[in-house]
Amino acid sequence: CTLRIHVDGLRNPKGNIGTVLFTSADGWPEDLNKTFRHGPAPIDADGHQGIAVWSNLPPGNYGVAAIHDENSNHKLDRNFIGIPKEGFGFANNPHVGLSAPAFQAALVHVSCPATVIAIHLQYK
Repeated sequence: CTLRIHVDGLRNPKGNIGTVLFTSADGWPEDLNKTFRHGPAPIDADGHQGIAVWSNLPPGNYGVAAIHDENSNHKLDRNFIGIPKEGFGFANNPHVGLSAPAFQAALVHVSCPATVIAIHLQYK
């Protein structure tokens, strides 16, 4: 199966879009060692959106998150009190308060041949 993640709301064309897929809440949403898949996707020429494509996925449920990795360091940078300095978002676009939403709130069922979702990034 293929998962296409349309990501919009980027504030500039710097860096790339980082996406992660988790099959369980273990490590959600930032421990790259516990992801099923993770990696960068390019930002479109307009600088405000992009598409991450994950192919050859088994059908099933995945927790999905995305960041605007402006400095391409493969993590969500934070300021000294822990507030994200880069954009972030989650599948289903749940409300985000002081911490990441629960794994269940960002679950997507991927089915074959393709599933398409949209994530709207936000900046704190």
